[in-house]
Amino acid sequence: MKALHRLAAGFLASIALFTASALAQNQYIGYVYPAGGQQGTTFPVRLGGQALLYPSDVVISGEGVSARLVDYYPVYNNQELALLRQQLTELKKKETTVDDGMVAKMAWFEFPAPIGPTALPELVSVGSNGGEPLPEREAAKQKLIERIERLFAEDERFPAVQAHTELVFAEITIDPDAKPGRREIRIVTKRGVSNPLPFFVDQVPEVARKPMKTSQKQVLGKEWQAQRKRPPEEEELQITLPCTMNGQVAAGEVNRYRFLAAKGQRLVISVRARELIPYVADAVPGWFQPIVRLCDADGREMAFADDFRFHPDPVIYFEVPEDGEYVLSITDALFRGRESFVYRVTIGELPYLTDIFPLGGRVGEPVRLEMSGWNLDDAAIAPPPPDAAPGVHLLTAIKGPYQSNPKPFALDTLPECLDQESNDGLADAQKVTLPIIVNGRMDHPGDWDVFEVEGHAGETVVAEVLARRLDSPLDSFLKVTTADGKVLAVNDDHFDAASGLNTDHADSYLMVRFPADGKYYVHLGDTRRQSGKEFAYRLRISPPRPDFELRVVPSRAVIRGKASAALTVYAIRKDGFETPIALSIPDLPAGLESPGATLPVGKEVVQLGIKTTLAEMDTAVNIMVLGKAKVGEEEIVRTAVPCEDRMQAFLWRHLLPADTLPLLVYNPNYQPPAERIRPPIPDEMRPKDVKPTLQKSQADTYLRQIERLYQEWLLTDEFANREIASVEAQLIQ
Repeated sequence: MKALHRLAAGFLASIALFTASALAQNQYIGYVYPAGGQQGTTFPVRLGGQALLYPSDVVISGEGVSARLVDYYPVYNNQELALLRQQLTELKKKETTVDDGMVAKMAWFEFPAPIGPTALPELVSVGSNGGEPLPEREAAKQKLIERIERLFAEDERFPAVQAHTELVFAEITIDPDAKPGRREIRIVTKRGVSNPLPFFVDQVPEVARKPMKTSQKQVLGKEWQAQRKRPPEEEELQITLPCTMNGQVAAGEVNRYRFLAAKGQRLVISVRARELIPYVADAVPGWFQPIVRLCDADGREMAFADDFRFHPDPVIYFEVPEDGEYVLSITDALFRGRESFVYRVTIGELPYLTDIFPLGGRVGEPVRLEMSGWNLDDAAIAPPPPDAAPGVHLLTAIKGPYQSNPKPFALDTLPECLDQESNDGLADAQKVTLPIIVNGRMDHPGDWDVFEVEGHAGETVVAEVLARRLDSPLDSFLKVTTADGKVLAVNDDHFDAASGLNTDHADSYLMVRFPADGKYYVHLGDTRRQSGKEFAYRLRISPPRPDFELRVVPSRAVIRGKASAALTVYAIRKDGFETPIALSIPDLPAGLESPGATLPVGKEVVQLGIKTTLAEMDTAVNIMVLGKAKVGEEEIVRTAVPCEDRMQAFLWRHLLPADTLPLLVYNPNYQPPAERIRPPIPDEMRPKDVKPTLQKSQADTYLRQIERLYQEWLLTDEFANREIASVEAQLIQ
C-alpha cells in the first residue's frame, strides 16, 4: 500500500506541472471498429474521437499492416448544419446545377467503404438515365447530395459520449505474412497525435456487423427513448466456421450468430472486449463486461461464460454433441452499450493455450515447457531463443497454419529450481540455497509450499511471487516464520504500478530482516485454498536486488512550434532502490533537444522537458526515454514504457502501457491551404434595401463558417456567394 500511496501522491503533484503540455495532448480516439482483421485482407474501419481536426495519417505499430486515411466527419455547429440543410434543399431542386470545380472534385471523391456483412444501400438515389450513366454534372450533383446526407445521418446533437462524436474513416491493409497478434492504432493530425488503441491481426475469415452510429444520451426514467431502433433482421447473422465476428453492443441489445457444427468438433469460443477498450471512465466495473451464451437450434442453453478465470473476457470450450445448428449470443452483463462497446469473437477448432509450465526460466539455459489447453494435439511451443534478454516474453503454440493465443514467460538471471512435493510443512520443507527462483504449483486444495533457507543475523531477504502478472489464477499469500513457527512477516497482495492492465494485484511481496542466525521458512499458499496445474507461480527468494522501472505519460509528445513541452516520468522503485535516476531522450532529431532530468532519492515523479527550434514537422517520429542509475559499481539502464493515464469507473487510475512514443512538432496556426477560389459575386446577387443587423464580430463568424464549408467542398459556388452577399448586406457599417 505504501507504494500505491506514493504513486498516487506523484500523480497529484504532477497535475499542475503537466497542465501546459496536456493542452497539446487532447487528440483522442475512444474506439476503432472493427478492431482488427484477417491476414491478407483490405477492409474499412471507422474511429470515433474528439479534437481530430485536420487528420493527416492513420498509423499502426509493427510491420505488415498499413492504413490509408479516407475521410473525416467533424462535428458541425447548429449554424453550419443550417447552411448544409439549405444547400441540400436547393440541390434537390431539379433546376439546380453544380459548378465546374465541384464536377471535377466529385469525379474522384471517395466515400468511406461500407462496413457490414453486405454492402450498405446508398443514402440517396443517383438517378436513372435509361440504364445509361448520368451526365457528368448531374452525377456530381447527386454525389454531393449523398455526401451531405451522410453527414446528417451520422450527426448526433445529444451524444451519450461527446468524446466519440468526430469520425475518421480509413482503409486497412494486412499483408498475408503479417505476424498475428496485438498492434496499436493512432490518428495523426496537423495539431497532434492521438492516444493508441489495440488493433489485432488474426488468421481466420471475419465478418463485421453494420457499425453503430453515435449513441444518444439517455435520460433517467426515459432510457428507452435513446435506444437504437435496429431492424430485427440485423439481430442475427449466419456465419461459417472458423470465423471472427466483429460487432458493437448497444444498450439493451443482444447480438446473435447462427452456424452449423458437426458432432465431435472441439470448438473454442474466445472473446476480446475488455482487451480492446481496457478502461471505461464512466461505467462500473470500468469496462464492457460481455457475456456469451451458446444454444442449440431449439434454444436450449449448451454453454455460458461471463469471464475466464480472472479475465473479464469470456472463453468457452465446447465439444459439439450432435450435428446441427447452434446460436451464439453476446451482450453486456448489465445490458449497457454504446459505440465503444466493441468486441471480437472467434469460433473454431483452433489451438488455445490455457497454461504453460514453468512460468519462466533462466537466461541462456534450456527449459522444457509443458502446455495445457484445447486443440493442442500435434501443436508445438518453444521457449525464447538462447540470446533472449531478461524480462517477460510472449509464447504461442503452433498447430498447422494456426497460432494460439500468447502466454507470458519470464526470463531472469538467478538460479532456478522446481517445487518438490511434499513440502507442506516445516518438517517437510524443501531446502533451497539463496538466491533462487522456485517454479511451482498448488497441487491440492489447501496446499502450502514451504521452503527452508539458512539465515544470518541482520540479513535482509526478499520473497516475491510472480503469478497473476504471468497469467496464473493463483491468489498468493506469503509468510516467513522461524523454526518454532513465529511469524516474522506476512503479505497477501502487493500493488505493482507497472502492471497497468491488472486490477487485481494478487501477487505477494515481502522484505524481512532476520533477527539471528538459523533456519527460516518461507510459506506460499493460495488465499482461496484452490489448486491445480493452472495455479502456477515463480517465487523469488533472494537478497534485495535494487532496481527500477520507468513509465512516461502520455504516450506521445506533442510540441508547439518553436516552444517546449514536458513529459511526466514515474519511477517504480524495487527492493529498496534509493539512488538518483538520470533521465534523457537520446537521438532526438535535429532542431529538438532535452536538458534531461533527475529523479532524486525519495522522489518518484518528475517532468522531463523537450524544446524545439522547429516550426513544425511533416510526420511524427518515435522517441524513447532512458533512465540510468548506479548501484555500487554497476550501471543500470532502463527504457521508460510509454503509457496513457486512464480512469476506471469514476475513481481508479492506471498507467496503461503503449508500444510507441511518437513525437510531433505542430504549427498552432495551421490552416489547410485553400483549394477553391470563389468567383466574384455579381451585383444582381446582392440583396437590396436590407436593414443592417449584424455586428462585425457576428458577420465574421458567419463568413468563417461559410468559407469552411465551401473549402470542404460542401457548398456550391452559387450558394456560397449568395450567403456571403446576404451576410455582407446585413453588416452594420
